[in-house]
Amino acid sequence: MDNGGRGDLRPATDRTRQAVFSSLASVIEGAACADLFAGTGAYGLEALSRGAASVRFVEQDRKSVLAIGKNVQAVCKSIGIGTQDCFVEQRDVFARVAGAPVFDLVFADPPYALLPGRAAEIFAIAATALVPDGLFVFEMPGGLNLNDSRMDLIKRLGKGRNAPSVCVFSMKKPLDLS
Repeated sequence: MDNGGRGDLRPATDRTRQAVFSSLASVIEGAACADLFAGTGAYGLEALSRGAASVRFVEQDRKSVLAIGKNVQAVCKSIGIGTQDCFVEQRDVFARVAGAPVFDLVFADPPYALLPGRAAEIFAIAATALVPDGLFVFEMPGGLNLNDSRMDLIKRLGKGRNAPSVCVFSMKKPLDLS
Protein backbone atom coordinates (compact mmCIF):
# COMPACT_ATOMS: atom_id res chain seq x y z
CA MET A 1 0.00 0.00 0.00
CA ASP A 2 1.32 3.41 -0.96
CA ASN A 3 2.04 5.60 2.08
CA GLY A 4 3.01 8.69 0.11
CA GLY A 5 6.62 8.39 1.17
CA ARG A 6 5.86 9.27 4.79
CA GLY A 7 7.96 7.32 7.24
CA ASP A 8 5.95 8.51 10.27
CA LEU A 9 2.82 6.57 9.37
CA ARG A 10 2.06 3.48 11.40
CA PRO A 11 -0.81 1.77 9.64
CA ALA A 12 -2.79 -0.68 11.69
CA THR A 13 -1.21 -4.09 11.58
CA ASP A 14 -2.88 -6.60 9.30
CA ARG A 15 -3.60 -8.80 12.30
CA THR A 16 -5.27 -5.97 14.22
CA ARG A 17 -7.29 -4.88 11.20
CA GLN A 18 -8.42 -8.46 10.50
CA ALA A 19 -9.60 -8.83 14.10
CA VAL A 20 -11.51 -5.55 13.89
CA PHE A 21 -13.22 -6.45 10.66
CA SER A 22 -14.03 -9.97 11.80
CA SER A 23 -15.80 -8.39 14.78
CA LEU A 24 -17.66 -5.94 12.52
CA ALA A 25 -18.54 -8.36 9.72
CA SER A 26 -22.30 -8.05 10.20
CA VAL A 27 -22.34 -4.23 10.02
CA ILE A 28 -19.91 -3.50 7.16
CA GLU A 29 -22.10 -4.48 4.20
CA GLY A 30 -23.80 -1.34 2.89
CA ALA A 31 -22.39 0.91 5.63
CA ALA A 32 -21.45 4.56 5.21
CA CYS A 33 -17.97 4.92 6.74
CA ALA A 34 -15.55 7.67 7.69
CA ASP A 35 -11.81 7.07 8.09
CA LEU A 36 -10.42 9.92 10.23
CA PHE A 37 -6.67 10.53 10.42
CA ALA A 38 -6.70 8.21 7.42
CA GLY A 39 -2.94 7.95 6.85
CA THR A 40 -2.76 5.26 4.16
CA GLY A 41 -6.53 4.74 4.26
CA ALA A 42 -6.16 1.19 5.59
CA TYR A 43 -9.36 1.11 7.65
CA GLY A 44 -11.54 2.72 4.99
CA LEU A 45 -10.09 0.61 2.19
CA GLU A 46 -10.67 -2.58 4.18
CA ALA A 47 -14.28 -1.51 4.80
CA LEU A 48 -14.70 -0.81 1.10
CA SER A 49 -13.29 -4.21 0.16
CA ARG A 50 -15.77 -5.84 2.56
CA GLY A 51 -18.84 -4.19 1.06
CA ALA A 52 -19.18 -0.72 2.59
CA ALA A 53 -21.43 1.49 0.47
CA SER A 54 -19.26 4.58 0.83
CA VAL A 55 -16.10 5.79 2.53
CA ARG A 56 -14.96 9.32 3.36
CA PHE A 57 -11.22 9.56 4.06
CA VAL A 58 -10.07 12.60 6.06
CA GLU A 59 -6.34 13.29 6.19
CA GLN A 60 -4.38 16.52 6.56
CA ASP A 61 -1.08 15.52 4.93
CA ARG A 62 -1.01 16.27 1.19
CA LYS A 63 1.25 13.35 0.26
CA SER A 64 -0.92 10.95 2.21
CA VAL A 65 -4.04 12.28 0.49
CA LEU A 66 -2.46 11.61 -2.91
CA ALA A 67 -1.47 8.11 -1.78
CA ILE A 68 -4.99 7.41 -0.52
CA GLY A 69 -6.36 8.45 -3.90
CA LYS A 70 -4.06 5.94 -5.62
CA ASN A 71 -4.97 3.26 -3.08
CA VAL A 72 -8.70 3.90 -3.63
CA GLN A 73 -8.25 3.55 -7.39
CA ALA A 74 -6.36 0.25 -6.95
CA VAL A 75 -8.82 -1.26 -4.46
CA CYS A 76 -11.89 -0.24 -6.47
CA LYS A 77 -10.38 -1.68 -9.62
CA SER A 78 -9.48 -4.96 -7.88
CA ILE A 79 -13.00 -5.44 -6.47
CA GLY A 80 -14.72 -4.24 -9.63
CA ILE A 81 -16.50 -1.12 -8.41
CA GLY A 82 -16.38 2.56 -9.31
CA THR A 83 -14.86 5.26 -7.12
CA GLN A 84 -17.92 7.53 -7.06
CA ASP A 85 -18.72 6.67 -3.43
CA CYS A 86 -15.18 7.26 -2.15
CA PHE A 87 -14.29 10.74 -1.01
CA VAL A 88 -10.81 11.86 -0.03
CA GLU A 89 -10.62 15.15 1.88
CA GLN A 90 -7.42 16.99 2.68
CA ARG A 91 -8.24 18.77 5.90
CA ASP A 92 -7.59 18.77 9.60
CA VAL A 93 -9.97 16.38 11.36
CA PHE A 94 -10.38 18.97 14.12
CA ALA A 95 -11.73 21.53 11.62
CA ARG A 96 -15.24 20.24 12.02
CA VAL A 97 -17.72 20.34 9.21
CA ALA A 98 -21.31 21.00 10.27
CA GLY A 99 -23.99 18.62 9.17
CA ALA A 100 -26.31 15.87 10.26
CA PRO A 101 -24.91 12.52 11.38
CA VAL A 102 -24.49 10.32 8.33
CA PHE A 103 -22.02 7.54 9.16
CA ASP A 104 -22.74 4.02 10.32
CA LEU A 105 -19.07 3.51 11.17
CA VAL A 106 -16.36 5.99 12.07
CA PHE A 107 -12.76 4.80 12.23
CA ALA A 108 -10.12 6.93 13.96
CA ASP A 109 -6.44 6.10 14.09
CA PRO A 110 -4.95 9.40 15.30
CA PRO A 111 -1.26 10.01 15.88
CA TYR A 112 -0.62 8.67 19.37
CA ALA A 113 1.08 11.95 20.33
CA LEU A 114 -2.39 13.58 20.27
CA LEU A 115 -3.65 11.24 22.95
CA PRO A 116 -4.90 11.62 25.59
CA GLY A 117 -4.84 15.44 25.25
CA ARG A 118 -7.31 15.63 22.37
CA ALA A 119 -9.21 12.38 22.86
CA ALA A 120 -12.34 14.20 24.08
CA GLU A 121 -12.43 16.18 20.82
CA ILE A 122 -12.05 13.00 18.79
CA PHE A 123 -14.94 11.39 20.68
CA ALA A 124 -17.04 14.54 20.10
CA ILE A 125 -16.34 14.49 16.36
CA ALA A 126 -17.31 10.82 16.16
CA ALA A 127 -20.46 11.37 18.25
CA THR A 128 -21.69 14.14 15.96
CA ALA A 129 -20.93 12.13 12.81
CA LEU A 130 -22.58 8.83 13.79
CA VAL A 131 -26.15 7.80 13.19
CA PRO A 132 -27.89 6.71 16.44
CA ASP A 133 -26.97 3.04 16.10
CA GLY A 134 -23.51 3.73 14.64
CA LEU A 135 -20.18 2.41 15.85
CA PHE A 136 -16.94 4.22 16.58
CA VAL A 137 -13.71 2.26 16.07
CA PHE A 138 -10.84 4.01 17.87
CA GLU A 139 -7.22 2.82 17.67
CA MET A 140 -5.00 3.81 20.58
CA PRO A 141 -1.93 2.57 22.46
CA GLY A 142 -2.66 -0.62 24.39
CA GLY A 143 -1.76 0.93 27.73
CA LEU A 144 -4.25 3.78 27.34
CA ASN A 145 -7.87 3.62 28.52
CA LEU A 146 -10.10 6.26 26.96
CA ASN A 147 -13.86 6.56 27.35
CA ASP A 148 -16.63 9.03 26.67
CA SER A 149 -19.92 9.52 28.53
CA ARG A 150 -21.89 9.45 25.23
CA MET A 151 -20.61 6.02 24.25
CA ASP A 152 -20.43 2.48 25.58
CA LEU A 153 -17.31 0.38 25.06
CA ILE A 154 -18.55 -2.84 23.50
CA LYS A 155 -15.25 -4.50 22.56
CA ARG A 156 -11.52 -4.01 22.97
CA LEU A 157 -9.06 -5.86 20.77
CA GLY A 158 -5.40 -6.02 21.79
CA LYS A 159 -4.38 -4.91 25.23
CA GLY A 160 -0.61 -5.14 25.26
CA ARG A 161 1.08 -2.05 26.64
CA ASN A 162 3.41 -1.72 23.65
CA ALA A 163 0.92 -2.78 20.98
CA PRO A 164 -1.99 -0.99 19.35
CA SER A 165 -5.42 -1.56 20.82
CA VAL A 166 -8.70 -1.02 19.05
CA CYS A 167 -11.82 -0.08 20.98
CA VAL A 168 -15.28 -0.35 19.46
CA PHE A 169 -17.84 2.01 20.96
CA SER A 170 -21.56 2.33 20.38
CA MET A 171 -23.61 5.42 21.00
CA LYS A 172 -25.53 5.20 24.26
CA LYS A 173 -29.23 4.82 23.77
CA PRO A 174 -31.28 7.68 25.24
CA LEU A 175 -33.45 6.72 28.19
CA ASP A 176 -37.12 6.29 27.37
CA LEU A 177 -38.89 8.15 30.15
CA SER A 178 -42.38 7.93 28.68
